[in-house]
Amino acid sequence: MRKKLQSTTSKLWALAAIALLLIVWQAACSSGLISKFMLPSPVDVGKAFVGDFGLLMDNLRVTLAEAFLGLAIGVGLGFGMAALMDRFDWLYQALYPLLVLTQTIPTVAIAPLLVLWFGYEMTPKVILIVIVTFFPITVGLLNGFRSADKDTMNLLRSMGADRLQIFRYVKLPGSLSYFFSGLRISVSYAVVGAVISEWLGGFNGLGVYMTKVKKAFSFDKMFAVIFLISAISLLLMWLVEVLQKRCMPWEEKK
Repeated sequence: MRKKLQSTTSKLWALAAIALLLIVWQAACSSGLISKFMLPSPVDVGKAFVGDFGLLMDNLRVTLAEAFLGLAIGVGLGFGMAALMDRFDWLYQALYPLLVLTQTIPTVAIAPLLVLWFGYEMTPKVILIVIVTFFPITVGLLNGFRSADKDTMNLLRSMGADRLQIFRYVKLPGSLSYFFSGLRISVSYAVVGAVISEWLGGFNGLGVYMTKVKKAFSFDKMFAVIFLISAISLLLMWLVEVLQKRCMPWEEKK
C-alpha cells in the first residue's frame, strides 16, 4: 500500500511539472515574448497534430515497422553474442573492445553510408537500428551472466549439472533484470534510430515527414512529430516494464 502511494505521488509530481511547463510555454507564446515562427505554442502544436493525424499515423506505421524489426534482430544478436562471450573468455577479450568501439561512432555519420550502400528502402534503416540496440542488450546480459551466484553454480556442478543446465537454471533467470534494463534503453533507441535514418533518405516514415515539414517551415508540425516520438518511446518503455513484471513476478513480492 505504501509503495503504491509513493508511486502515485511521484507520478502526480511529474504530471504537475509537465503541466506547469506547458502553461509557461503557452503564456510566453501568447504574450508575444517568443515569436510563433521560432516556437509555436502548445495549442498550435495540438492543432497541427489533429489536422495531420491521419498522415502522422501512416508514417508512424512505417517507422514502427522498421523499429520493431531492427529491435528484434538486435535483441537476438545481442543475446547470442552475450551467451558466446560468456562461454568463451577469448571471444570476450576479442569482441568487447569492438562492441565499445561501435558506440563511439556517431549515428548520423553511419546513416549516410548505409543509405549509399543499401539504398533508400528499409534495409539501411533496420541495420542502423540493430547497431544502436544490440549494445545495451549485449552488455546488460553479459553483466547478468557474469554476476551469477558462484555458490549456486558450484552446488549444481556437484550434483552433476552441465553447462547448459547451469545456464538455463542459474545464469538466465539471474540476468533477466539486466536484460530488461537494457531493453528499456533499446526500445527508445530503436524509434530514434529509425527516425534519424529516415532523415537521410527514404520514402515514408516520421523522419521523412519531418524533413518535408521543415522545408515548408511548418514548425508546429515538427513539434507535433517530436511529441509523438516522445510519447511512443515512453509507451514502449512502459510496456517493457509491464512485461518485466509478468516475467519476474517474484520481484513484486520484495
